[in-house]
Amino acid sequence: MSQQTALSVKDLKTYFYTNKRCNKAVNGVSFDIKKGSTLCIVGESGCGKSVTASTIMQLLPRLSRIEEGSITYNSDAGEIAIHELERDGAEMKRIRGSEIAMIFQDPMTALNPVYTIGFQIAESLQYHTDLNKSQIRARTIELLANMGIPSPEQRVDEYPHHYSGGMRQRAMIAMAMSCNPKILIADEPTTALDVTIQAQIFELMEKLKTENDTAIMLITHDMGVVAELADDVAVMYMGNIVEAGTVDDVLRRPRHPYTKALLESIPVLGRGRSQDIKSIRGATPDPYDRPKGCQFAPRCDFATDACNQMPAEEQLSDTHRVMCWQHEELKQNA
Repeated sequence: MSQQTALSVKDLKTYFYTNKRCNKAVNGVSFDIKKGSTLCIVGESGCGKSVTASTIMQLLPRLSRIEEGSITYNSDAGEIAIHELERDGAEMKRIRGSEIAMIFQDPMTALNPVYTIGFQIAESLQYHTDLNKSQIRARTIELLANMGIPSPEQRVDEYPHHYSGGMRQRAMIAMAMSCNPKILIADEPTTALDVTIQAQIFELMEKLKTENDTAIMLITHDMGVVAELADDVAVMYMGNIVEAGTVDDVLRRPRHPYTKALLESIPVLGRGRSQDIKSIRGATPDPYDRPKGCQFAPRCDFATDACNQMPAEEQLSDTHRVMCWQHEELKQNA
């Protein structure tokens, strides 16, 4: 693994088992997260983005498992095969929170309602650092102040229900950033926040990236955020990465119909009300009743008989790859 690569995921398959049925939630995903850069993973709800993040953190539910593939973390002490670690083992507990941290999508379920916000942030510092009690409290107040929470000295002793939705999300982000992690996984971290606070949070994440050389994996639906923050982009659909490359490759030269459709469904500032915004027809298929071959074929304007077979991944350049039979036709129609 390159010294610049913080985390490498190779051919990862995570399956869920319920009522004698199998949901191939992540079905052969590969990507690298580089130190000091941001990888954005985009796609519709249910495409496997959050499951990929939970797999890296070893936070999968009981009726699921990693079927194949590897997750390799390039720590200061050498390479660690995360996929081989016990979910609740000492080594995974040491890494989780201190070296690889995660900002969850829903702060109300991620925060414990019976403990104060300050206690929950302090717990992470107590477990992963050598700070004493007064230093931990000072650091906790500093983290809340950094997140733009007013009167942090008072609010540090309040409970999650005293916080608004946006403030709870900021407290979650403070918790994730408390130990200056090497890798930060952010699962739609600004969903509940207004745009000014969103900008503030992304600024903090950028600061963490540049000052600590942190690798960031950002899961988002917002292509505007992708254009602003991403160095690399991976587009997911039904458990596969259908296109990946630099932000320039994917946003300026999309070669998969799904990427193209996502970009066409976004309004462009300055074009006024007359612009043609296209929705993606149909809906994502039932994960227990998947189409044959290419998963996007039933919704695709470029589909042919060849799409009844799953396309292999093709390397278009050193940085750009795609899984599509029709990528040449897409290039001509660009």
